[in-house]
Amino acid sequence: MRSEQEMFRLILQFAREREEIRAVILNGSRANPAVPRDCFQDFDVVYGVKSTQPFIQNKSWISHFGTIAVMQEPDCSALFEDGNPPECSYGYLMQFEDGNRIDCIFQRLDWAQNHYGQDPLTVLLLDKDGLFAPPAAPNDRDYWVKRPAAKEFADCCNEFWWVATYVAKGLWRQELLFSLEHLNAYVRPMLHMMLSWEAGVRTGFTMSVGKCEKYLPALLPREHAGLLLKTYPAADSHCIWEALFAMAELFHQSAVFVAGAMGLCYDQAQEDGSLGHIRRVYAASPGRPL
Repeated sequence: MRSEQEMFRLILQFAREREEIRAVILNGSRANPAVPRDCFQDFDVVYGVKSTQPFIQNKSWISHFGTIAVMQEPDCSALFEDGNPPECSYGYLMQFEDGNRIDCIFQRLDWAQNHYGQDPLTVLLLDKDGLFAPPAAPNDRDYWVKRPAAKEFADCCNEFWWVATYVAKGLWRQELLFSLEHLNAYVRPMLHMMLSWEAGVRTGFTMSVGKCEKYLPALLPREHAGLLLKTYPAADSHCIWEALFAMAELFHQSAVFVAGAMGLCYDQAQEDGSLGHIRRVYAASPGRPL
């Protein structure tokens, strides 16, 4: 696998050899000094160009970076359109056979200037014309967990305990896909939100929990981190019931902690009502664990 230094040389060489490329900007995790380094971090690169069209019409330039394993062009997708006009911004997500990945966006210079610095994780690698001011030192402060307002906290609790009943209903009907969808797409985000606030309290709200909350296990007490992992079930009714009750226990512990630390009100009656209903459905369910 090519080293980080080799990849940066390729990225800059590509720009220096092409007159139509006027600037190179780095975003993302490799611009973040707080993120642990590893070989699978993407190279999130923006090329400021006179025109995006040469890089859209003729894709032979891709071979400069290596042999592609798989690639995506999100700006021409019928499923995931982002609304960026191709003449202003066009991207290539490139996974190479040696393991390196470059997310490369070509932006017309005026477009690049308008968006420059919006991401605090920005490093200016090359500026041929002096069009871009040196950015502030990159930091991930904008991604730190924010303190919840009382209404946010209450709404998170309400959504968790409301949708948890859907999981139980699906299990009673033996509709595993329905139950898993509600567990993971609706209940889990509320659990992760609460755990993120807990991590924020424990760190003084000076940390990011990362994409997909991947740093949570390291930021939470060991018992909470262990219980969190138990909330990921197999597609089996016994396992889903166990995961749902683990979620309920973990949410309760975390919410009570956050409420106590931040002077917020936790609605225990709401939890008791929801959990009582779930337990009654569980008792009547043919899919309950023995």
